[in-house]
Amino acid sequence: MLSPAAMKVLLLLLVLLVTATSADLDSQRAALLALRSSVGGRTLFWNATNQTPCNWAGVQCDRDRVVELHLPAVALSGQIPTGIFSNLTHLRTLSLRFNALTGSLPSDLSSCVDLRNLYLQRNLLSGEIPEFLFNLPELVRLNMGFNNFSGSISNSFNNFTRLKTLFLENNQLSGSIPVLDRLSLDQFNVSNNLLNGSVPQNLRTFSQDSFLGNSLCGKPLSLCPGETGTDSSSPFTASPGNKSNKKNKLSGGAIAGIVIGSIAALLLLVFLLIFLCRNKSSKKTSAVDVAAVKQHPESEVVSHDKSISDLENGNGYPTAAAAAAAVAVNKVEANGNGNAAAGGGAKKLVFFGKAERAFDLEDLLRASAEVLGKGTFGTAYKAVLESGPVVAVKRLKDVTITEKEFREKIEAVGAVDHQSLVPLRAYYFSRDEKLLVYDYMSMGSLSALLHGNKGAGRTPLNWEMRSGIALGAARGIEYLHSQGPNVSHGNIKSSNILLTKSYDARVSDFGLSQLVGPSSTPNRVAGYRAPEVTDPRKVSQKADVYSFGVLLLELLTGKAPTHALLNEEGVDLPRWVQSVVREEWTSEVFDLELLRYQNVEEEMVQLLQLAVDCAAQYPDKRPSMSDVVRSIEELRRSSLKEEQDQIQHDNNDIEL
Repeated sequence: MLSPAAMKVLLLLLVLLVTATSADLDSQRAALLALRSSVGGRTLFWNATNQTPCNWAGVQCDRDRVVELHLPAVALSGQIPTGIFSNLTHLRTLSLRFNALTGSLPSDLSSCVDLRNLYLQRNLLSGEIPEFLFNLPELVRLNMGFNNFSGSISNSFNNFTRLKTLFLENNQLSGSIPVLDRLSLDQFNVSNNLLNGSVPQNLRTFSQDSFLGNSLCGKPLSLCPGETGTDSSSPFTASPGNKSNKKNKLSGGAIAGIVIGSIAALLLLVFLLIFLCRNKSSKKTSAVDVAAVKQHPESEVVSHDKSISDLENGNGYPTAAAAAAAVAVNKVEANGNGNAAAGGGAKKLVFFGKAERAFDLEDLLRASAEVLGKGTFGTAYKAVLESGPVVAVKRLKDVTITEKEFREKIEAVGAVDHQSLVPLRAYYFSRDEKLLVYDYMSMGSLSALLHGNKGAGRTPLNWEMRSGIALGAARGIEYLHSQGPNVSHGNIKSSNILLTKSYDARVSDFGLSQLVGPSSTPNRVAGYRAPEVTDPRKVSQKADVYSFGVLLLELLTGKAPTHALLNEEGVDLPRWVQSVVREEWTSEVFDLELLRYQNVEEEMVQLLQLAVDCAAQYPDKRPSMSDVVRSIEELRRSSLKEEQDQIQHDNNDIEL
């Protein structure tokens, strides 16, 4: 048992420790408030009456010490004063990216000797890269891209022996790139500066994109004067004086054999081409008369100017059937006068309330057709009727319910009327064929627009278009959810978001998951499916929200869910985005076409956060679609106001 004197000493030590901790926390709190008062920030609504800053947005603590400060895209502006970071010496991560900070870095940043991650990209910081920065030996990731830093790249970067990421692109840096032979970098970029000279040997493993926009030479760029295209150190390169080269020369007989073999291969290729051309000429052209398919009812009409991958991706309409109506022709005409023997009654197109009855089943069967794509519920066709209208027809597959159930469910779908939904105009039901007729959307699907043509003729999707598409799709899904607590879409994906000529979004394929069996849900839909969904016919509204979150991520990143793989198999899009954002590489997430728009970074980050919230692992953590619509409306208003303010500012400058 401790003596009274020892107890007093122990108590005194505890009091001193608590006092020191309290004083340390108070100084950190004061430093953060001083930072806020110096550089502002529209979202820094920190509660100054709260004694601990550890509960403030963007602040993370470990044992009452501020170890992470995340303030991305919160409209910080002006210069960071000296004296802030000398009271935040335990920082391990500092993120001030996507703001409007100016001037040079404060010298007391060198006090943060535990700093591992420093993200300053996309500000207006200037001056030379300060030498005191190289007194931070623990740095692992440093991003200073898209600022106005000038001067040379110091050889002192070699001090960062733990550095894995170094981004210095889009600045005003000049001179040559030093030999950074003490670094083992995974990521490196100095593009779009004023650099010259040759690329150091140890950096030549990085791609051209890391060096473009400078006056540099050497691999991976063009060779420097005096360099040769071969590596003299290669074991496969013989020296000029090596006599063994003579032995490697081909004999005349070998050369003759190569020539004869080449001629034989060429003749074989010519015969093969002739055979293929004859086969091709016997096939149908891209647009055919649907009725002509009667002779081969099991064939499908495929446009020759589209690849199989185009058809699978849905370049035009979600999924379904019109030329497939050709298959129904045999069965319909076999029973006389357009009547099919399903249930014993006459079968015809059934139109919904507002739909104009401009054609009948016979007109549809005579229409020329073109496959648009194969989807979850069947195959979709563009049908051009002789009377002029163009419609999209979906041929359903794997319908497992009775005719009575089908009619009840499809009539409920046809009764849905909203400007952000693709209206169902008519349907046809027989024992063997189930056809749905929709308005044709000439601009195709969001999937085709994002992942289709990447060439010179491509229309880039800017921020206004993408955020508008997101809002339109969200409104359509919100309307479906408003029809009742058990009403959901069940198959939200980018190929089911169709676009008008003005790029307004229309949601399609709603209500169809109740018509088909579980076998109609291929693996390619899995990237959008919420983790709790086991039966694709039973999808909750919260599961719809998850799918919409994946759709937003696809819209922002330009990546299809099944293509967003890192270095391991099976990494889905939400997990990939979260892993990148967690490492503060947010600019790496966005589609390159979006990074052109410098004035909407904050809105982009906000929409990204909304997408991550929607794709939360657990349903109760996801917002409702009404909340999603309100959030997108708000950030679009914010974006529009900033644009108007910028226009007014520019006009004022012109007047002055």
